[in-house]
Amino acid sequence: MKLNSLEEEIEALTNFGLTKYEALIYLSALKIGLSTASKIGKVSGIRREEVYRTIPKLEKAGLLERVLGRPIKVRALPIEDALEILVERQETEASKKLRNLIITKEELVDRLGHVTQKYHEKEERANFVLITEKDTLSKRVSSLIERAESTIDFIDSFENAFRFVLIYADALKVARKKNVKVRIITNYPNDVELIPRSLKKHVPENSFIVKYSSSLPSRYAIFDGNNAMITTSTGDTFSESKCLWTNDANLVGIIQRDFEDQIKDSVDWKDVDDIHIQKLAQIMDRVKPRDHLVLFYDSVKAKHNTLFSYIHKGLELNQAVAYVCAEETTDQVLEAMREYGIEVEKNLQTKALSVLDYTDMYIRDGEFNMDEVMELWAKFYDDAIARGFTGLRVTGEMSCFIQHDLIEELIAYENALHTVLDIPMTAICAYNSNLLSKVENPINVYSELVRAHGKVLFAGRDNRIGKIEVRAG
Repeated sequence: MKLNSLEEEIEALTNFGLTKYEALIYLSALKIGLSTASKIGKVSGIRREEVYRTIPKLEKAGLLERVLGRPIKVRALPIEDALEILVERQETEASKKLRNLIITKEELVDRLGHVTQKYHEKEERANFVLITEKDTLSKRVSSLIERAESTIDFIDSFENAFRFVLIYADALKVARKKNVKVRIITNYPNDVELIPRSLKKHVPENSFIVKYSSSLPSRYAIFDGNNAMITTSTGDTFSESKCLWTNDANLVGIIQRDFEDQIKDSVDWKDVDDIHIQKLAQIMDRVKPRDHLVLFYDSVKAKHNTLFSYIHKGLELNQAVAYVCAEETTDQVLEAMREYGIEVEKNLQTKALSVLDYTDMYIRDGEFNMDEVMELWAKFYDDAIARGFTGLRVTGEMSCFIQHDLIEELIAYENALHTVLDIPMTAICAYNSNLLSKVENPINVYSELVRAHGKVLFAGRDNRIGKIEVRAG
């Protein structure tokens, strides 16, 4: 057993605190069992004198046992026991070293305290410091949070704001004891309650404000209105970015005024749903006859809230409404309408509301006939007017075309309806974004659908209403 044949094992044991000779002698004894120092020397290839000097060290460490007799022999402890002993020894040495470091730290602080005082006196003057090292930045931010007496203001992306709360949780607990107010501005997230929920663990609810904005031109944190950390790089999280720290009164004042302007124009997390509802209601108020809209949604909730708002407004205006189902059954859609607050039974009875399966409208007997569908819509409109309704609103879930692999027919149908409908009704064609992304050449299909419609709506995942965008045709 030569040294170079056990390089990996020897290297591993040196990490536990053994020298290379100690590791090789132990491994040799482990391999051959009870043996003399002379035999260990032959097996290991180490000179006998070196073996005799090393064996007592391994005995003292508890890795070898001496068996009395003539000649004296030794044997190695099993590897599991030996490693446990070595780990305990490393822990003891590390604890001793840590205690010594703590004592040394206290001595140095005591001896150099006057230097620290001078540093803080200098810091009170206007300074600008670029911090590029992650640990240094983390310590500086933690210190600023813990030293804050009144306010901590933070503005950054939602992801970075959430990480800020998690990373500096302990420092925020210190600030909490002084009733420091925390104000955060970030962009609209999918879960508007995530940051408030996390903050509540560290800061009383009456001591923090979380607001959302559609525009975040800057990324920074302000402490007590007299210290600021400004992110100088894009994309990185706040704790990993290069940051400029300053206590310059003029610059901090400008940043503070910017924050106050931003917070005035932002929406409190508790009011986000109301804002979306108002925005959607305004959109539906502007919908008029012959409008041909497309809705892209990525959750059932987003689809329901958008389409049911559209339907509810139509019923308020004494218009007839038709809903064509594809992803859900007619019973499921009717039940969802009831939960939304639409008077389903009343409107079914007066023929104001019709909910159809796509097999009764779009794809009959497995085939799509554009002329027949156009005639059916014209008949729906004529019947609505004949019954005394002021107009007709229709909407259809278009995923059935994707499921039946009728993409070309779908594009042709949408183009035939035109961006401005020939029939004086209003129509929203609803598309599941997740299904649409799986078709061949989804970008081309998406572009064709956008061009075929006069207005485009987007309903985002997880929001009760979602992100709504209206694009003029």
